[in-house]
Amino acid sequence: MLKRLKAAEQARLHLILMLVLTFSTGVIDAVGYLGLDRVFTGNMTGNVVILGMALIGADHLPVVGPSIALACFMLGAVIAGRALRPEAAGWSRRTTALLTAVGVTMAAVAVVLFFHAPHAGDPVTLAITGALAVAMGIQAATARHLSVKDVTTVVVTSTLTGLAADSRFGGGKGAHAGRRFGAVVLILAGATVGAALLHVHPGYGVLLTALLTTGVALTGGIARHQILDGNPAIGESATVASHR
Repeated sequence: MLKRLKAAEQARLHLILMLVLTFSTGVIDAVGYLGLDRVFTGNMTGNVVILGMALIGADHLPVVGPSIALACFMLGAVIAGRALRPEAAGWSRRTTALLTAVGVTMAAVAVVLFFHAPHAGDPVTLAITGALAVAMGIQAATARHLSVKDVTTVVVTSTLTGLAADSRFGGGKGAHAGRRFGAVVLILAGATVGAALLHVHPGYGVLLTALLTTGVALTGGIARHQILDGNPAIGESATVASHR
């Protein structure tokens, strides 16, 4: 019973932390699209669509920025995938380290933005785009490893599909409706906050995501240690799994 209770508490905490990251994705994508020449650094579906339209010169859409974001996002996902491959699904020291690295990267980008205003096609702006995309790729792959159902932190299309298809209107029972609706609302709220902060300075939106991501990393890491201290057997099994 105690193990089951702890597992339920851990799953609830992971859900909350991933919802926080979903909000931060809304913030960072608003900064990217509105402040970095119409580029998404978290939502790669948007970049693929923008790039497809840009290839025929539609509405003078950018090509270089979305291309850099796509490549760098995949690089970040590769880095996280290789780092987490030996780990069992769930929170680990590597999860904490990866999300901390994301927070540190965003903090560094925020500092750069406070000293260098972004301009379309500017090399520094493109470097900022690449750095943010790498960070978001790491975040997305780490969230995927945690396997919190219906909360990927970077996209909500599949979440909306599940929300509608599994609702009472769709003939379902409304399973996971709360978390699905929460993810949609939070990424919407994050985008609103990100757009509002752009009126003050683009660095503030990135700084906010840095603080949120670092907070998520520390909270998850502390919770993991508390659970391991309360049940050493969990720590032993995790160690065995990581060496397989």
